[in-house]
Amino acid sequence: MDLLIKIFGEGKDLNTLQMVCRGIVVFLITLVLIRISGRRSFGIRTPLDNIVLILLGSILSRAVVGASPFVPTIATCTAMVLIHRLLGWIIAHNKPFGKLVEGERILLFKNGQFIKENMDKALVCEQDVMQGVRKSALTESLDRIDAIYMERNGEISAIKKEE
Repeated sequence: MDLLIKIFGEGKDLNTLQMVCRGIVVFLITLVLIRISGRRSFGIRTPLDNIVLILLGSILSRAVVGASPFVPTIATCTAMVLIHRLLGWIIAHNKPFGKLVEGERILLFKNGQFIKENMDKALVCEQDVMQGVRKSALTESLDRIDAIYMERNGEISAIKKEE
């Protein structure tokens, strides 16, 4: 036990080597936690996913600098990742719950017209929408676009007209 305290320190009085050792261990633990959490954490990026990433970073940093006890910090992060995984599974299998947690897509453009009410709801302007059109449909011509949506993850996607 004395060897572990010598390597990782305890409390807030850590030297550089102890913080480096803690950082390496926290990095490896985080890698395991992110693998448990699943690809969704870094792929889809819904508000739920962003919350988990922000909290993991914040709480795990406390383990590195000794601001919180190491084992309870890791246990808390493991619990958060497991909750994230459970919520992701429920969202994938229960549409009403998914709508409650992540919202639903918002129609921003249809029949050649922007839908101002929905754009206000989504907090976007025409320039924001056009940026999404250029990115997703690779065009600036709205004549070639059937519909534009703000997706649940905040991205703007455009559906091209059938040719």
